[in-house]
Amino acid sequence: MTLLGAKLAAARAAGAVSRRSGRGGTSLPGKLLLRMEPGAVGELAGRLANGSAVISATNGKTTTAAMVASILERGGHQLVHNRAGANMAGGIAGTLLEAAGSGGSIAGDMGLFEIDEFWLDQLVPQIRPRALLLANLFRDQLDRYGELDTIADRWAGVVADVQDTILVLNADDPLVADLGRDREGAVFFGVEDPAMALAGMQHAADSKHCRRCGAPYVYDYVFLGHLGHYHCDACGAARPAPSVAAQRVVLDGLAGARLTLRLPTATVDVRLPLPGLYNVYNALAAAALTTALGAPPADVVAGLEAVSAAFGRAETVRISGHELLLLLVKNPAGANEVLRTLALEAGEHDLLAVLNDHTADGRDISWVWDADFELLAGRLRRVTCSGTRAAEMALRLKYAGVPEERLVVEPSLSAGLDGAVAAVPEGGPGGGRLVAIPTYTAMLELRRELVARGVAKDSFE
Repeated sequence: MTLLGAKLAAARAAGAVSRRSGRGGTSLPGKLLLRMEPGAVGELAGRLANGSAVISATNGKTTTAAMVASILERGGHQLVHNRAGANMAGGIAGTLLEAAGSGGSIAGDMGLFEIDEFWLDQLVPQIRPRALLLANLFRDQLDRYGELDTIADRWAGVVADVQDTILVLNADDPLVADLGRDREGAVFFGVEDPAMALAGMQHAADSKHCRRCGAPYVYDYVFLGHLGHYHCDACGAARPAPSVAAQRVVLDGLAGARLTLRLPTATVDVRLPLPGLYNVYNALAAAALTTALGAPPADVVAGLEAVSAAFGRAETVRISGHELLLLLVKNPAGANEVLRTLALEAGEHDLLAVLNDHTADGRDISWVWDADFELLAGRLRRVTCSGTRAAEMALRLKYAGVPEERLVVEPSLSAGLDGAVAAVPEGGPGGGRLVAIPTYTAMLELRRELVARGVAKDSFE
């Protein structure tokens, strides 16, 4: 056995012990491997015959990666993919470790890695991907990430360092699109349907000024947060023309969405089984990345139409005879799109809002005041507020206009879930369904609770 093989075996054994002890095993063995072999990610990723693709974004990384996997696997690729969403160095190393044989060979021909925004500059130089998808930048966890320009500057350094990598960028996000203006061969995607435009810029919009000259952007259309069609009157910078675009979009509420998808070689119709304009953007990102990697249009359509919800992202389970829909919310832009999607459904909603302030959520929960809960306030029959900041969640909803008698504060997630499910009415529009909107750690806790009750399958947490 080689020295690397011995280190792989030791890290793998540590992961097995961790899983048996109930502590999980996604990142721990990877962290141990990196302590023993700091260059393990680059060494193992370099053994993938068809290279790797890397995805990063504030919102939608896990869902977009699931869409990409669904497309590429139709082309016969055997992927090494961090499906559990463990997207920092330990998680990437752990994913490669799991696929590595005792001699270091890799059980897979292509890597597909979603990577945390703040870890991109540390991992991309090691992986040296064939293609790099940068899907969006939204304000998120200010106490950890800082302002958006901080991450954009780091991403600009990454882009400059991988000149041979295909860049796939969101034309509708000015911060992201600017990274590829001077890059030959950059692939851009975006929405081209004016019917999807909002009446105006949302309060939660983040990137409103030109990164090149600092002047305010002029928006012709705003689709989601600060995503839209824009130009700068001062220096002439403008939204790049996308080669992959949604020419027509129909949102079918929680049932999904339909879009006419323009690819470089064909225009096709897609029935997306996931809801909301945010998932249309995820689908565009996946289509652009996989097309750049050589996937034919037929595989793109089939893969997008067959994708299933990643855990906690529009995932549905049955509990006590009721439907429980899990919709992750973790920042104003994402929350607003969830609220916008729920507003398309008829009737009143029963809501379980779970707000945590753990490190992975961000300690600063002031973002809830920038989310437009007013959009749904008059449509909420009952709201159970749980989590470490349950009282603050209830206060935000009270100020949004939800009557106080419709608000229940129960910090215990287990007790909150029980009470919320017991109160769900039968029948009628929205009847029989409870919608949970948890933050990230709350979503993990809720899923563990559901697994313990036997109503959800275990995930790869």
